[in-house]
Amino acid sequence: MSTLLQCILNENPAICATPTDPVLEYLYAARRNYTNTPEVKAMGAELALKTWRGFCLGGLHGYAEAYTERPYLCIKTRGASAHYRWFEAFMPEKPKMICMVRDLRSILSSMEKIFRRNSENHSPIVDHGEMKGTSTSKRVGIWLNSPPVGLALERLRQCFQEGINREMLILRAEDLTSSPTEVMRKLYAYLKMDPYSHDFDHVEQSITEDDSIYGLTHDLHTIRQKIAPVQEDFEEVLGSTLCTQINQQFRWYQELFGYVPLSNVLKSSP
Repeated sequence: MSTLLQCILNENPAICATPTDPVLEYLYAARRNYTNTPEVKAMGAELALKTWRGFCLGGLHGYAEAYTERPYLCIKTRGASAHYRWFEAFMPEKPKMICMVRDLRSILSSMEKIFRRNSENHSPIVDHGEMKGTSTSKRVGIWLNSPPVGLALERLRQCFQEGINREMLILRAEDLTSSPTEVMRKLYAYLKMDPYSHDFDHVEQSITEDDSIYGLTHDLHTIRQKIAPVQEDFEEVLGSTLCTQINQQFRWYQELFGYVPLSNVLKSSP
């Protein structure tokens, strides 16, 4: 769904929205050197910090200017929320971060369907000798406790732990597909930009990604030209028992974003 949002944003001539982008990895590698290099320590802590922050900001500006001539660059990355405080330290204003969530059962159902469609290919999460990943429930357990799903859940929960969520715009994928006009109006308000009139019946596939390098399919990010609500089939794919287990284990997420009713404990809380 994040690909769909990026394709919608690319309709706006003021915005260039990227596929999954490596710029965070560039900065992350540089941060390791800043932390560990003797030359950095030798120059003095105050100057090192000042120049390091200038390096980060200048690097982002240079990256954006080389990437596009459009005035705004919307970078898609899976790890930005985990580094919000770092970005906040070197940017002249609070970073703008948009996070898209979806019913966890739907996410896992989609991954299971991808797994089943690729039965001709070896899957690294399956080991029949060790009986690992050999059933739907086992695969769901692996995905919930490893990247990208498990890591994303952990990072999102940490955002709420630290209060970073108050600086972010969190959008439900289901709302984008059912009420795109309202969602995009909210998005532009968050960005403090004038609204743009999008054509939700003819969204161009302006972004392509090949997720085969992650062991997934190369066409995972193919979007539908016309935005319409997605018909969920997670109970059919995962089964009602496993869906209930997901809701119980990750009730904080499912309740927080309205995918299951609030528990009685939360209802009675002040």
